[in-house]
Amino acid sequence: MKAKPTVRDAAACACGVRTHRKAAGVDPRIKAANRNRLRRIEGQIRGIARMVDEDRYCPDILVQIASVGEALRAVARGLMRNHLEHCVTESIRKGSGRAATATYDELLDLIYRYSR
Repeated sequence: MKAKPTVRDAAACACGVRTHRKAAGVDPRIKAANRNRLRRIEGQIRGIARMVDEDRYCPDILVQIASVGEALRAVARGLMRNHLEHCVTESIRKGSGRAATATYDELLDLIYRYSR
């Protein structure tokens, strides 16, 4: 049985490509900041794995895990900013009533999903 399409399936970035969606625009500063953060996070994850291998004190590992979570949230904020400034703005400007509604629904879904 085929899955029922969701609002997220119906919405697309302003580029309108559904099979392989890309951002309508990418702020190079946000992209560079996110790449740097992700590299640091990658190093933190390797450090946590070493801590586990070395049987380090559990609260010390948990502090590092919390730090990684905060760093990932910072990347998510950067991505959200870029999505709002480029994809959402362009989609609403160019879109018809239904396209704008789909964009609003997608945005609300993102906010609810990632604000937990």
